[in-house]
Amino acid sequence: MIEKNKLCQKIQELYPEVGQCGIDLRVEFDKRQKAWVVHLKKDKHELKHFLENQDADTCMKSNQCVALGIEIAQLLKNIKGEQF
Repeated sequence: MIEKNKLCQKIQELYPEVGQCGIDLRVEFDKRQKAWVVHLKKDKHELKHFLENQDADTCMKSNQCVALGIEIAQLLKNIKGEQF
């Protein structure tokens, strides 16, 4: 079982721009969805990403969170006022 704090640290390690841009990061396990929920927020911009257990395991072991990384990139563009 993945620990919440370790998953949060791994996300920050893989995507250091999250902390640098002042984006709040919160991770929790949703028992109903049986998935990890990654919450990112800065001002009026918010992202809620569901990370299935298998994806979270891959993220922790192989240093890849592809779908989450794509959404983080989009969030950063929105924060900077750019269109994708």
